[in-house]
Amino acid sequence: MADITAIILTKNEEVNIGKCIRSVKPIVKRIVVVDSGSTDNTVGVARDLGAEVMVNELKPFLYAKQFLYAMDHANIQTKWVFRFDADEELTPESAQEIDRLCNDNEDTDVNGIVVRFEVNFMGRAIRHGGVYPLRKLLVFKYGKGNIEDRYMDEHCILYEGRSVEVKSDSLHHDDKGLTAWIDKHNNYSTREMQDYYATLKSDAATGLSDANNLDAKARFKRFLRWKIYYKFPAGFRAWAYYCYRYYVRLGFLDGREGRIFCFMQAYWYRFLVDAKIYEAGKSKTL
Repeated sequence: MADITAIILTKNEEVNIGKCIRSVKPIVKRIVVVDSGSTDNTVGVARDLGAEVMVNELKPFLYAKQFLYAMDHANIQTKWVFRFDADEELTPESAQEIDRLCNDNEDTDVNGIVVRFEVNFMGRAIRHGGVYPLRKLLVFKYGKGNIEDRYMDEHCILYEGRSVEVKSDSLHHDDKGLTAWIDKHNNYSTREMQDYYATLKSDAATGLSDANNLDAKARFKRFLRWKIYYKFPAGFRAWAYYCYRYYVRLGFLDGREGRIFCFMQAYWYRFLVDAKIYEAGKSKTL
């Protein structure tokens, strides 16, 4: 067992939280669930599985703010911190690898670990369309990293040192269904709109002034978003992104679920972001 504190943020995650905690429990010394006012049995399930629960009801809920709250109030005394989402699950292979990497690098300049995921949508693994593997820097040495304070597209960052990537896949699988997925992404679109305007205000030229501490892949994705994607006209860019994901990156090979996923995630969601950007700009609410 590695010297790790896992931090899991929740709000109405009763369906997912059990498998999440059970998957990470064998390799961490401590699990801290920070709940934002769940109205289901999320808290009860988490406590039954041995997690410590802190309640901090944020309105509106912002992931970065809640994680920063956890970092400030959880009294972390372990070598490593593991940011983990309730709809994520380690496999035995990825858990063993993370455990080994943490133990082997306690005294090296490796201060972060990138975890890779296979995304599951409507019961099907999404292996095409530019989604697989989904990579995120989620494990870092306490004091050597943290999370960006953003409305959306927040990443863990390292202040120093380097990161290594886990070779085995973990699972990103939300069991709450399509309606919950739509509700979640509607909320995301508002946060994305807020992040768009906040980033323009902080650095109107590039939107990249805060990207230096990101790992290479996250930094490249942010470059693509601000230097290419947002240079295209609103509305058109969502359609072009869908075509790229579905046709160029072979999203159609994932069958009907792949088509729904590409349309909803690359076109519907991105168009909704553009619509909210337009609405906020027109009403000058920001």
